[in-house]
Amino acid sequence: MARLAGKIAIVTGAGIGIGQAIAKRYAAEGAHVWVTDINNETAEQTVADIKASGGAATAMRVDVSQGQDLTALIRNVASAHGMADILVNNAGILIRGEVRSLTDDEWTRLREVNLDGVLRLSRDALPLLRKSKAGSIINISSIMAGRGLRPLAAYTATKGAVTALTKGLAIEYAPFNVRVNTISPGYIETAITDRMLRLPQARKMLTDKTPMGRLGFPEDLTGAAVFFASDDSLYCTGAELMVDGGMAAGL
Repeated sequence: MARLAGKIAIVTGAGIGIGQAIAKRYAAEGAHVWVTDINNETAEQTVADIKASGGAATAMRVDVSQGQDLTALIRNVASAHGMADILVNNAGILIRGEVRSLTDDEWTRLREVNLDGVLRLSRDALPLLRKSKAGSIINISSIMAGRGLRPLAAYTATKGAVTALTKGLAIEYAPFNVRVNTISPGYIETAITDRMLRLPQARKMLTDKTPMGRLGFPEDLTGAAVFFASDDSLYCTGAELMVDGGMAAGL
């Protein structure tokens, strides 16, 4: 039996990469997935792929940094289903650069997408998730969240805040039977990491630092995402699961 049969899931940043892989896996496990992305074309393509495989999904353009987009998303999900079971806060951006040269606009954009969007959507979705018998919020952070990384100090700061926010929300939302957990990926082959991984020396360095001897793929995250979304994790909240081939253990 599909592990997410009958569940309603919202996945942000699901047009490509990790979000897309999670959305497709959720649909294959029986969920109706709301595929949201700032790029409507990629969201629509993900939904088309899901439907071609026999799954159920709805596409919607959402910029998680814009409050009106989040309000519209919650309103549409409420109108269609009256509730939600799963929220995956995956949407994120990466801006490289030393902090001393980071502009205020760049920092604001990083914070609004990577952190503010997570907080706002977790807040706004709570009334829908409370109607589920086992609501689950899954925040996508990073193994670098608690580490300094040049030239990504600002990025890692936002991810560190997401990890901390997860723990606070886990305590706050527990009385409502809503679990909140974090998945922290290692280096995954996505559009965000493509620029760096195209450099042979960078790829070799990161692969050498990964005990399992390879970098990850978006599909490597989907098992953890299903676990936290399913009833298998009913007594699990405030947890952080590293999906990194062992990299964090050796750092």
